Amino acid sequence: MKELFQHTAITDGVTVRVAVNFLPEQSRIEAGKWFWVYHIRIENDTPHTMQLISRHWRITDGHGEVSVVDGEGVVGEQPVLRPGASHDYVSGCPLSTPQGSMEGYYTFRRTDGTEFKALIPFFPLAAPATAG
Repeated sequence: MKELFQHTAITDGVTVRVAVNFLPEQSRIEAGKWFWVYHIRIENDTPHTMQLISRHWRITDGHGEVSVVDGEGVVGEQPVLRPGASHDYVSGCPLSTPQGSMEGYYTFRRTDGTEFKALIPFFPLAAPATAG
């Protein structure tokens, strides 16, 4: 299956694209656990080389409960993106409700030492309705 990026944010020449899919095989709906996988592509369309330093996620469940996740890099990496380069990674998100959302930002450091935040677009997490 060809994955289509469904959500995009552009900040100062850095494009963040997200494709999200619900994974019923990783979910335990009877136990109140839903699981999504998301594929992120970060594209550097600037003339600057930059390194992804950290991530900041705001994850909201279907009850409006917010979890904030901050950490170094992405999936254990702090990739360096040269001009015109991109970086892809895949990760997942469990929730205790069948819907929610994610959004956030990455902090990058340019070779001149300046830092900036690139927005991660808001994207919904929604499990398909199940026949009852």
